[in-house]
Amino acid sequence: MVLTTTNSIEGFRIVEYKGIVTGISYNSSYSYKGKKMSFKDMFSMKKYYEAYEEGLQNLKEEAFQKLKSNAQALNANAIVGIKVDIEPLLQSATLIISITGTAVSVVIEK
Repeated sequence: MVLTTTNSIEGFRIVEYKGIVTGISYNSSYSYKGKKMSFKDMFSMKKYYEAYEEGLQNLKEEAFQKLKSNAQALNANAIVGIKVDIEPLLQSATLIISITGTAVSVVIEK
């Protein structure tokens, strides 16, 4: 499946717009190198930021997988106009990642 933030795909022609698709993922648990962070670890900024980055990457990948799955359910073979929104919830350690795009059917231009 072709994924792009642009509204067109070079070398392809959009033949059908299937609809808007989303992928949403959220989590409030952080781990450090595969282990849940302890209270003591929370005071190590290096560990905290590494866990935050790893958690963000995993959440983003999960949201993209949901986005693709939703597009495949519409028989789309590409998603254009992708926008990624990352929001931390106030007064909690929860991150929400929302990815939105337009599912389309494309063919190779001749």
